[in-house]
Parts: sequence; structure tokens; C-alpha cells
Amino acid sequence: MEPITLTTDRLRLRPFTSDDVDAVTAACQDPDIQRWTQVPSPYTREDADFFVNRLMPDGWREDGEYGFAVEPLEGGPLVAAAGLHAKGPGVREVGFWLVKEHRGHGYMTEVVDALARWAFTSLDVHRLVWRAEVGNTPSRAVAERAGFTMEGVERAGLPNKGTVRDGWVASLLPSDLGLPSPLPYLPAKADAEA
Repeated sequence: MEPITLTTDRLRLRPFTSDDVDAVTAACQDPDIQRWTQVPSPYTREDADFFVNRLMPDGWREDGEYGFAVEPLEGGPLVAAAGLHAKGPGVREVGFWLVKEHRGHGYMTEVVDALARWAFTSLDVHRLVWRAEVGNTPSRAVAERAGFTMEGVERAGLPNKGTVRDGWVASLLPSDLGLPSPLPYLPAKADAEA
């Protein structure tokens, strides 16, 4: 797929460019980003260069990962990184990190909503997944504000920096946002779940 740009009321989600390497390097020095995401630790400029100039373009080209640099709509510094990762036919996983100075403004919920709506209306996605290590309550708060339904804990579900960790799992369906699904959904009957 050719990279695209999405907009929200306040933000622009655009493909990464070589000009983003320094901003990504600086953002990923944040101990919280290194702790809760799979970015390398310590994080070097070479890591950012690989992410921006290789991993992100390859993801678009191979339809495996659609990554976005997030900036204010009127222009300005990098606010966040977000993306949709392929998890099988019709399923994508949303992932993100937010620059420390921009937390607490509702930006990431806005980004996740934009990505979900794009996935459901343009990508033939019938299920969007969010996962985070148990304890990453800011990420969970974003998922919940964006309408995700918590499904439980995936034991040893998240490999990160040489260990596997338990992860929260949640999902969002097109119907959760009032959108049609590319496939009919037949939920389990309440008495069958017991």
C-alpha cells in the first residue's frame, strides 16, 4: 500500500520521513517508552534511523505495518508514533507511544480513534486488537477511552527485551463505532459462554 496521511481535528498522522530521525531518537530516550514498548534500550540514533528509514517504509510496502508520525495539524514537533500491525486476515493490532511532553491532552485517544475508523472503512478490518503489558495503565486508559473491550490477560503473551510478560488484551469491532463490518459477526450466546 502507498503511505497515506490522516487528519483529526488537532493532529496530522503522516508517513515518517528522514527528517524525523532526531525527534524519534529524542522521544525514545524516555524511560517510560523504553519500559513499556519494544523499542531497544538503550535507544540510539542508529535505532531511530532503522525505524524511520527502513522498518516504516518496508511495513507500508509489504502491507505488514502502517506506521504514522503524529504532529499538530498546524505543524510543529513530533507528538507520537502510532501504527497498525497485521495480525491475520481482517485483524490489525494498534500500537503507539506518546512523547512525554504531550501526554495528558487526549492526543493518543484521538489518534487511535482515527486509525480505527480508517482500518474499518478502508482496510477490510473486522477486528482491531490492543495489547499492553499488565501494569501499563496509561496505555490501557487510551484503549478504554477509544472504546476497546477488555478481554483479559494473555499469559506470557508479550516478548520484550529478552523476557515474556503477561499482557492485557482488548478488541474493538466496527459495530462498537457504529460502522458496518466487512464480515457478519455472530456473537456467542450468553449461556454458551459459561
